[in-house]
Amino acid sequence: MIGVRIVCVGNLKEKYLKDAAAEYIKRLSRFCDLEIIETPESSPEKEKDAVIKSIKGKTVVLCVEGDGMSSEDLAKFIEKTAQTSQKITFVIGGSDGLDKEVKARADLKLSFSKMTFPHQLMRIILLEQIYRAFTINNNIKYHK
Repeated sequence: MIGVRIVCVGNLKEKYLKDAAAEYIKRLSRFCDLEIIETPESSPEKEKDAVIKSIKGKTVVLCVEGDGMSSEDLAKFIEKTAQTSQKITFVIGGSDGLDKEVKARADLKLSFSKMTFPHQLMRIILLEQIYRAFTINNNIKYHK
């Protein structure tokens, strides 16, 4: 079973976001060993050491200048990574983004949109897309 680590700058503050995250964490438990690492939020330059220290395995950095992909493409990426690596790390920056050194560590720079999303909400969106990818890869009716 592949390990999936999500490194998040900052933590979830709102109960509804915590509840949504908990639901996807529960759903994902049948497909992967999921770990969420939260690092303190300050400035990208001050955050970078804690973020880089938390990265393990293949690394996907979420950033607006990254490449977009479909849910099916993310599923293929996760499936291929599972065959060659024991762990994949997704990195979500804080409200001021990520330091260039963190981005330089990425095996993939991924953009969910050219729009800006709150980093707390982005965690939920990412968890849902990871869950969707696993359901696609396991032929479970969820993705339409």
